[in-house]
Amino acid sequence: MVNHEKLPSQQEYYMGIAFAVRQKANCKGNRVGAVIVKDNRVMATGYNGVPEGMKNCLDGGCLRCSNPNGIYPSGTGYDLCICVHAEQNALLTAARFGISVEGSELYTTMQPCFGCAKSLLQAKIHSIYYVHPWSPTDPDEKMKQKKIEEYERLFTRFSVVKQLEVQDPREDWAVTTKRSRSHSSRLAPRGDL
Repeated sequence: MVNHEKLPSQQEYYMGIAFAVRQKANCKGNRVGAVIVKDNRVMATGYNGVPEGMKNCLDGGCLRCSNPNGIYPSGTGYDLCICVHAEQNALLTAARFGISVEGSELYTTMQPCFGCAKSLLQAKIHSIYYVHPWSPTDPDEKMKQKKIEEYERLFTRFSVVKQLEVQDPREDWAVTTKRSRSHSSRLAPRGDL
């Protein structure tokens, strides 16, 4: 008997792997999974969380993510965050095992942050595919605009940067803005939160 079910595209397939890898993310912020692919083969994977052997972020291991008394407004305190991003973990895993990633594609559940974009560019990642957008933040609007301009300039250096239209099965769990909206909507009857 022939199975006529539609197979996923290459991009859907690798993003599905990134979604699966993300299940191990232990960060209080966005939960991200990343997959580095070269010559149609998975080279390395990564998810965000604290360095190996340290107390998990979800268990209070990261001061920045715990954000006691809200002392770190959005866009600040990242120099204190001990979490390693999914893209960084994927690059570091490849390096640990001597795997070249030059010319690879990255599939990540969230657009890489400023720091990860620099690392990916330096590692000579060719293409980036993501599902959820990310943008730099800063309490100061002028500084925020400068950060966005520099961030966009970094992305012009990759051959491909593309947001995929892929359904995220755990978006409410993984994306902070979705979690805070669904949490707020359960607490307050107002629809403008």
